[in-house]
Amino acid sequence: MSERPQHRQRHIQAQVAQADRRRPKEKPEEALQAGARDYPAPPFPKQHQSKPGQESRLNSAPMYDALFYRGSAKLQDEVALIMGGDSGIGRAVAILFAREGANVAIIYLKNEELDAEVTKQGVEAEGRKCLLIASDVSRQKFCEKAVGRTVKEFGSLDVLVNNAAFQVHTSRFEDLTAEHFDETLKTNLYGYFYMALAAVRQNETGLGHREHRFRDGIARK
Repeated sequence: MSERPQHRQRHIQAQVAQADRRRPKEKPEEALQAGARDYPAPPFPKQHQSKPGQESRLNSAPMYDALFYRGSAKLQDEVALIMGGDSGIGRAVAILFAREGANVAIIYLKNEELDAEVTKQGVEAEGRKCLLIASDVSRQKFCEKAVGRTVKEFGSLDVLVNNAAFQVHTSRFEDLTAEHFDETLKTNLYGYFYMALAAVRQNETGLGHREHRFRDGIARK
């Protein structure tokens, strides 16, 4: 089995898809429209991507701009490192953190460059800087390098957002493989631990007084 996360995750996705073909899927419920504008609602066109997927290929495109949200300098000149910042929740967080005044570094998987560039453009449109880091958070050494690059680029690290995750549903428990279970925990639990540990250790090596603000809350001062 390849060591690349893309290959591991696609293999698991194929296993689950094979198991799910034998079972009917539930029909989607109607979406509640409770915001300031209408949001896309089912039925959506059929679409399927190999893991980890690209947001740029989705139809309809997810919304992340929060047009009606105004920043108030809550994170002015602070530095945020966001796992999975190329798309979805991670992209929205990156752009809204920038709207609050933060410079942002995002971690993404190597084949998601187009999505990462969209996030970077969104951050820069808010007048802040964005560092793109292709990395595999299930590997401790990659987490350490990502934290080191962020601090080297921006001089500090104030906010860590542990957001990257691997998720593939199985219809029945007996279809869950050890490989699937291991990939999920390595990404969703070990990745968070590795990132927090690397950030705390980095801040203990001599970044001045800002490390205390980070350590008080790990993910937020």
